[in-house]
Amino acid sequence: MLDYAALAALAAVIREGSFERAARALHVTPSAISQRIRLLEERVGCALVVRDQPCRATETGRRLCQHVDQVQLLEQDLQGTLPALAAQSMSRASVPVAVNADSLATWLAPAIAVFAAGHPVLLQVAVDDQDHTAEWLRSGAVLAAVSATARPASGCNSRPLGAMRYLAAASPAFMRRHFAHGVGAASLALAPSLVFNAKDELQARWVRRLCHRHVELPRHTLPSSHAFVTAALAGMGWGLHPQALIQSHLDSGSLVELLPATPLDVPLHWHTARAASSLLDGLSGAILAAARTGLLPP
Repeated sequence: MLDYAALAALAAVIREGSFERAARALHVTPSAISQRIRLLEERVGCALVVRDQPCRATETGRRLCQHVDQVQLLEQDLQGTLPALAAQSMSRASVPVAVNADSLATWLAPAIAVFAAGHPVLLQVAVDDQDHTAEWLRSGAVLAAVSATARPASGCNSRPLGAMRYLAAASPAFMRRHFAHGVGAASLALAPSLVFNAKDELQARWVRRLCHRHVELPRHTLPSSHAFVTAALAGMGWGLHPQALIQSHLDSGSLVELLPATPLDVPLHWHTARAASSLLDGLSGAILAAARTGLLPP
């Protein structure tokens, strides 16, 4: 049997990023945390923590952290049905989730905020590109994810959420400066574009569909959906924006589409670990309901 005090120590180290902060969170000494981790590593026969700044979990460590998260969810379900247990413990279950930044900036944040405010849960939200969030679930780093991937990982469920519509847009001044003679491969190869990070392929995908070939784009990197809009308004570059985030700017004329009627629709899916938990089911229900109003129908 696994030592759950040691598992709690492991989860705290990964969540807090260091042995010292984990010790403060669990109200024990750093040496006690270190001893528990060492004994657990001896028990499973491999390293569980990469002792870096911050500390990171190995693949086995991530799977054990996911197991701890699932156990916490089951315990919360028991507390809901056994009042005596609920009276003894006011703990909140940690639910790690991976989402894409554009969903968080538009339809998703209100849904998870309302859910977390009304349930005994601590949401740990990680942000990544929608084409890569499923990897977080596959590795065991999270229990749920919003992803552009439809196929679920082993031991997980996947449900369609709908599609997020993106529009290629820039400021009128930027359009005059860089696209006075039209939007095509030649002008796109010279005009600065905006990308979220190195994983962001939305702009390249839109250009490939337009030009029927790859075009190497000059790129600014801005890892923020709202910074994208600010940068576009200032004439820093053009980019693919969620329509919901820029519609008011399109209506006012402060942003314009590079080419009208060329949206890029990205289907999104909700992936969850196959764990029987009323809390996780409740979170899923809140997110699916929000998607019905915030996204295009699947």
